[in-house]
Amino acid sequence: MKISFNVGTIFCYECVMALQKFIGSMKGIQSVGVDEGKVSVDYDPDEVSPEKIEKIVKETVEKLGYKVLD
Repeated sequence: MKISFNVGTIFCYECVMALQKFIGSMKGIQSVGVDEGKVSVDYDPDEVSPEKIEKIVKETVEKLGYKVLD
């Protein structure tokens, strides 16, 4: 399954790599993409819930100095 988050800002290369490495290392995450102001996460719903992904993405994006928009 796939879930996307609007971040409204283009990330620097280092931030994209950090996001992909950290979130991508979580159990059940298949891939993480950052493109055109969106963070997209492909995941296995049998291993991780969308609520957990949302929490982790928001926390990680905020630590990098950006915000997830509604």
